[in-house]
Amino acid sequence: MSQHNNLDFSTRAVHSGNEIDKETGAIRRPITMANSYALPYDPTDMNWSSADGNLYTRNGGANQKYLQEKLASLEGGEDCVVLASGVAALSGLFFSLLRTGDHVIFSSVTYIAVYRLLNELFNNKFKVKTTIVDTSDLEAVRAAVKSNTKLIHIETPGNPTLSVSDIEEIAKIAHENGALLSVDNTFASPYSQRPIELGADFVVESLTKYINGHGDAMGGAIIGKKEHLDIVRAQAQVNLGATISPFNAWLIMRGSVTLPLRMQRHNDNALKIALWLEKQPCVSFVAYPGLEGNNGHEIAKKQMINGFGGVLSFGLKADHDTHNRFVQNLSIITSAVSLGHDESLIVFLGENDERQYLYPEEFHNGFFRFSVGIEDVNDLIEDLSQAFQNTGLQ
Repeated sequence: MSQHNNLDFSTRAVHSGNEIDKETGAIRRPITMANSYALPYDPTDMNWSSADGNLYTRNGGANQKYLQEKLASLEGGEDCVVLASGVAALSGLFFSLLRTGDHVIFSSVTYIAVYRLLNELFNNKFKVKTTIVDTSDLEAVRAAVKSNTKLIHIETPGNPTLSVSDIEEIAKIAHENGALLSVDNTFASPYSQRPIELGADFVVESLTKYINGHGDAMGGAIIGKKEHLDIVRAQAQVNLGATISPFNAWLIMRGSVTLPLRMQRHNDNALKIALWLEKQPCVSFVAYPGLEGNNGHEIAKKQMINGFGGVLSFGLKADHDTHNRFVQNLSIITSAVSLGHDESLIVFLGENDERQYLYPEEFHNGFFRFSVGIEDVNDLIEDLSQAFQNTGLQ
């Protein structure tokens, strides 16, 4: 645990995981690009698969460990494992926890990789039983629990419909039935939401997104109790090899320092744009937890502590091609996947998404997922406005 854990979140974002380098006196942790470390005088009794100490970078490297210390502190967790991507973190958690015959409940609105892993791969390859549930409905969650339910996995806000699930209440349901709760916190980040403080057993973050924040590195993290994460280290990291590179760990460590400043701007910009979009005649709907009329707004107010995130979704009263022409007419906002970058990103999700049946009806005609960046909000609104006009929507 970090020595800085009694300090404010913003101070921990700067100082946790960082110390003066003993060899050079540098006030920033250097990048240690080595893939191998010096052995003791007699290495014959060593466990070559150990993640303790520095042995071989697949077993864990110096920069990874610094980043893990910071993230455990920011999330309020006991321990952290950082892996090569958000999907590596998700699959590593599931692979390490689940056994044949186990049952998993997971959110109907989740990242596509979760849908693939739990609805297809773990089910078909390992005979892990899964149930897809609208986890914004607590009674539906409770009704889905079975005697062999090992894990409930939720994503809140959910990608891409921004649905909100009640972390604290679902944690109670899981624990009353001997199950564990994992929460994908990527859309919120620990600045806006801390699931472990609400009773979750695990938090998963795609570090590629807000925690890195600069669109130039990939990583994923699992935060939870050491007894569980030691299993993840041994299986997902050492034996499956989903290790993050030292350079990516260093880049994410660098980006995380400004997380509180960036997230406040993302949150403020997204709310202002969501309110503006609601007033546009050509917009069919806006999904954002910060809007009072949105389902889940009251729960979001309860568990999202510093704002409602920087991602929103919206639709147009238009056909398929008009959605694409609108995107082409944007000049500041970039058409690209991912989210949490400093620049604003938008992606058109059409009517043929295989998970469309799981989304609310307003999403069925195609919609945009909009990751609002940290540019000047008036410039972003002007860009949206001119694109509406040049597409013939206003």
